[in-house]
Amino acid sequence: MLDDTPDSPDWWLLRLGRKLRKRQGQLDEWWRYYRGRPMLPELPNKTAEQAFLDFQRKARTNFCGLIANASVHRLNALGVTGPDGEPDKNALRWWQANRLDSRQKLVWRVAMAQSVGYMSVGPHPTRLEENGRPSPLITPEHPSECIVDYDPETGLPYVALKARHDEVDGYGYAWVMFDDTAFPYRTKEPCYSRRLPWGPDSWEYAGESDEGEPHDLGGLPIVEFARMPDLGEDPEPEFAGVLDIQDRVNLGILNRMAASRYSGFRQKWVRGHKFNKRTDPATGLTVVEQPFAPGPNTVWVSSGEQAQFGQLDATDLRPFLDEHAADVRDMLILSQTPAYYYAGDLVNISADTIGALDILHVAKMQEHIAAFGEQLETVMALAAAQAGVAEDYTEAEVRWANPAHVTLAVKADAATKLKSIGYPLDVIAEQMGETPATVRRITSGAAAQALLAASLLPATPAPSAGNLPDEGEPDG
Repeated sequence: MLDDTPDSPDWWLLRLGRKLRKRQGQLDEWWRYYRGRPMLPELPNKTAEQAFLDFQRKARTNFCGLIANASVHRLNALGVTGPDGEPDKNALRWWQANRLDSRQKLVWRVAMAQSVGYMSVGPHPTRLEENGRPSPLITPEHPSECIVDYDPETGLPYVALKARHDEVDGYGYAWVMFDDTAFPYRTKEPCYSRRLPWGPDSWEYAGESDEGEPHDLGGLPIVEFARMPDLGEDPEPEFAGVLDIQDRVNLGILNRMAASRYSGFRQKWVRGHKFNKRTDPATGLTVVEQPFAPGPNTVWVSSGEQAQFGQLDATDLRPFLDEHAADVRDMLILSQTPAYYYAGDLVNISADTIGALDILHVAKMQEHIAAFGEQLETVMALAAAQAGVAEDYTEAEVRWANPAHVTLAVKADAATKLKSIGYPLDVIAEQMGETPATVRRITSGAAAQALLAASLLPATPAPSAGNLPDEGEPDG
């Protein structure tokens, strides 16, 4: 008999084994699609209700995911520098230790898809700074577990809540956070789902002191990354303005699929056949029996002397395709997503054309960068407070990759022109999209090469009696 004590090896064996079994079916399905062996197309031989539900499911086409990810792909924070633009070694160390090169994408993606994302800052459980304080732990947070409220007078964040369901013991845990204090809570009873109860009798205070647990971060430990909120309005996902068009696209695809299927199995008609009738014992209604079921392996036969069979003409699918293309273009235009994501008739387009099609999308990305950059500075300021570093990172600068698509040849040409008018090498490297650490390597390497080249030059001979000009003779 295995030990069911939480966190024991036996307990983890069963827990992880069940999770492994649960996901195996989905993994098998994805692998079949990857190998080109998905489920075979189904013929209309199911019950009418089930067949139509399966038919509807196949009509879904996810353009909302494309619109959100088109923005996520262009958002890439390279790192944080000081107010003077020089790379900051502390910020770089915290950035790398918390894997923000990759984890930032988790926040951008959830913000684009669900209107808002979060990062939390707290003490690392094992890593220490040189001064003995715990290193900052920066983690991405989901909007289903975090929320921030703002002071109506100043517009600054005032209080935050983080709540989650613990799958180990079944209880819900929550923390109400202020600038200097956090108050922990726990549900009175285990929760049997991830949906936490919010009744006045559902929670109990779980702190040791009624005054909460103090912290010295100087701000809310939860930082909100809201996706482009309007003044006085809640933020919305990147595709909020095109949801009706997405529904219209799916309906159009469903109609086209129906027309296509009935073109493959055309609607039939029969005339002169005498149908049998019977009375339904449940309802008492007269029901006409239907002996003619469509299918590729069926033959219709009638004993009627004047029976005739025929089929309707196939539906022209071109209007459905034109309607689909128009709806998709509308989605891309209204969401400010580049048109070349749905190429259509765009063939062999030039870099200038791509740049022109990118204008609105790049402008939207610059707005995201401005808002998210300010919040990343707040995250770094909280990290500095956690580490005990007395620097104001709210005046730091977050460097971002250029959101516009620029070829390497165009970058090199721009760098050459900047060099010719006197731009320093580190600024040129920034314009090329290099990270602060790479900029430092480039400038250090260039300085070392210049020093080495200078050391290899022939030394200028010192003046001596043999090479000094005679008196009265001009120099040289």
